[in-house]
Amino acid sequence: MRLGVLALQGDFREHLLAIESLGVQASAVRKPVELEAVDGLIIPGGESTTISKLIDIFGMLSPLREFAATKPVLGTCAGLILLSDKVSGALATQQLIGGLPITTERNSYGGQLQSFEGQVDFVDGMSENVAFIRAPRILEHSEVEIVAKFQDEVVAVRYGNLMGASFHPELTGATHLHKLFISSFN
Repeated sequence: MRLGVLALQGDFREHLLAIESLGVQASAVRKPVELEAVDGLIIPGGESTTISKLIDIFGMLSPLREFAATKPVLGTCAGLILLSDKVSGALATQQLIGGLPITTERNSYGGQLQSFEGQVDFVDGMSENVAFIRAPRILEHSEVEIVAKFQDEVVAVRYGNLMGASFHPELTGATHLHKLFISSFN
């Protein structure tokens, strides 16, 4: 198994290191041919409008949509926004990959100065300290499986082969979300 991390902008290096620390091969993905070489993909946090523009520039929108239609994809923070079917606060020109039947709101936990670390509780009983940086909030999630909560608020979800989280696990050394994603291959 080889996991890819979309490496156009954002904290892709940290995700690559987290995956490799779990004994799984990982590679950066910037081109459609690199996407074809991986079994699953992580879309990292960063700035969702910038990532969206770069996805368009690199000719990755259609390949990403096709990939996400059948293969495992995890989106964290900005990646969650890009996988969402609806986004409150998105620019009219922002392209979404879609597939997660949720509505998210950009920067809902506050701007850069309101960033924080907090303990998320996974439904399987695990808890980990993660980072919320200009984090999106999941507003509507009625069709998805809840994966984790922060203070009774849903912050991670799964729908078929897609997972999304409002937070950054990779910045605090948390790996439980990555483990859950990797287990979806079994």
